[in-house]
Amino acid sequence: MNLIEDLKYRGLIYNVTDESVYEKLNNDKLTFYLGTDPTGDSLHVGHLLVFILAKRLEKYGHHPVLLIGGATGFIGDPKPTAERKMLTKEEIDNNAQKLYAQVKTLFNCEMVNNYDWISKLDLISFLRKYGKLFNVNYMINKETVKSRLDTGISYTEFSYQILQALDFEHLFKEKNCTLQIGGQDQWGNITSGLELIRKLNGVDAWAGGITAPLFTKSDGTKFGKTEGGAVWLDPLKTSPYSFYQFWINTPDSDVIKELKQFTFLTKEEIDELELSFNAEPEKRLAQKALAKEMTLMIHGEESLNEALKITDAVFKGDVSSLSKDEIEVAFKEDKVTIIKEDENIIDLLVETNLAPSKSEARKLIQGGGISVNNVKVTDISFVVSKENAIEKTYSFIKKGKKNHALIKHEE
Repeated sequence: MNLIEDLKYRGLIYNVTDESVYEKLNNDKLTFYLGTDPTGDSLHVGHLLVFILAKRLEKYGHHPVLLIGGATGFIGDPKPTAERKMLTKEEIDNNAQKLYAQVKTLFNCEMVNNYDWISKLDLISFLRKYGKLFNVNYMINKETVKSRLDTGISYTEFSYQILQALDFEHLFKEKNCTLQIGGQDQWGNITSGLELIRKLNGVDAWAGGITAPLFTKSDGTKFGKTEGGAVWLDPLKTSPYSFYQFWINTPDSDVIKELKQFTFLTKEEIDELELSFNAEPEKRLAQKALAKEMTLMIHGEESLNEALKITDAVFKGDVSSLSKDEIEVAFKEDKVTIIKEDENIIDLLVETNLAPSKSEARKLIQGGGISVNNVKVTDISFVVSKENAIEKTYSFIKKGKKNHALIKHEE
């Protein structure tokens, strides 16, 4: 397959400005750019498809430029629902450095910051040189603006598309950058840039754009920083274990599509996984492959091995094999019961709601249904003690195969 055939097979193209983009990508070496505004200090999985697309273009010999929106970050791309929070220059600069560090782990790219040229524009020059070239009726019909007309949009956010158009035209002239890529929600901004390039450089000036489909949640909503449920690429915000779990919990209906879109497995490897998945979906081999490839790509082999170790221990109920730090990662979302002194197992079963009453707790113990730190407890006088806790900090009580409680021993 050539590049375009591969991108289409993987479902990475949502829209393209014209068919000549395909021809040039297959036959030429283009400089292209993708942008991200430093409105946060980490990328998340909602950004990934565009960055995966960029990585694929780079692998085929095209030159990527990462544009950090140091200027547009002051304004913010209009959200569908409300104005973005204004950030300080210090916050934006700090975020920019962290985002660039993350992207450099994905692919080699040149970084530019649009603050370097937009900050030099004075208001009169901006209005005379650029404002005259943008029709308000045209701007209002952009999807990002139309969605806000009923609730209201400030002139600040309304002007965002003009500033992003300046970026494309600036990179077109300064770096011979002829292609912009972005998510499907960036189509209006991309086409505004193309219009500006032609108006300032002539109708024969060639430039193009590609959008990738949005990666959405199961309910169809967009992954975002402020809408909740973000899965971050920063391991301090989303641990590699939690990142791995996100991918391994991919629904059966989506997993083959996501293997094609996100991973660099070959078509033959994906076809083989699809055959095994269709034959034995309960083994979740496709999900395991997806989770492995994504965690390895974003966090590296050491973090992948840690995620696999924690996953295996949690699945088998062998929490005693984990360190204190690994337990805290694995059960970060769980309710933790804190005890100051050693307690009888019966009292703890009731306290943690693993048993509705002391009599039921006794039955569970005598029936062999309770274990502490992977050791079965059959003595109703058993004491859960700090001395026998994992690193003298955690005790893990398990009832049957699926129910558990985490106990933390504190002074």
